[in-house]
Amino acid sequence: MDSTKEPGKQAGKPAAFDAQAFLDSAGIARRVVQFRANAVIFSQGDPADTVWYIQKGGVQLSVISDTGKQAIVATLGAGDFFGEGALAGQPLRMGTASATVASTVLVIDKHEMMRMLHEQHEFSDRFIAHMLARNVRIEADLVDQLFNSSEKRLARTLLLLARYGKQDEPQHVLPRVSQEALAEMIGTTRSRVNFFMNKFRKLGFIEYNGGLKIKGSLLSVVLHD
Repeated sequence: MDSTKEPGKQAGKPAAFDAQAFLDSAGIARRVVQFRANAVIFSQGDPADTVWYIQKGGVQLSVISDTGKQAIVATLGAGDFFGEGALAGQPLRMGTASATVASTVLVIDKHEMMRMLHEQHEFSDRFIAHMLARNVRIEADLVDQLFNSSEKRLARTLLLLARYGKQDEPQHVLPRVSQEALAEMIGTTRSRVNFFMNKFRKLGFIEYNGGLKIKGSLLSVVLHD
């Protein structure tokens, strides 16, 4: 019996599906676009004719109401898709996507994306899993907004930005995120965010050192009743 195993793989445990590697090898028509920090990727009301995949960096999705009030609805990182409403017949973008840091994204025409979803079952399964995970995240965010304190919402948001709980390695150190943006994300004021950030720093949950360092101990705030 040949007991040789591929390096890096555990017996009986399949390797995680690598969406980036698949996109590189599947011959799908797409283009790579780079954005500076704070650059707008697409705006609310633009034609919804493409799907986007983040190779590197981060993207923030926001919506502006008829009265001009802005709300941040999601913050995404490398390995995430966005703009997938185009696949559901959405004619116009329902919100605005902006790069939170210098970012590299793949742009895929919606017809090409739909063709690949029909023809490539492994990728289709990966994309469906992504959509289900996104729905779970949105439900958790709604519960968080309805029932949790501003302090707990801020801690959870920081952990999500650092990608704790993701299959890939946590970032630990984030680029500077403005307190105004954090206040918008969690639905509170900048002064409250400033108060809690100072509290987290004094307790050793975060550090400022050329960026924002998030420690796993911050999870205790989320878990504390």
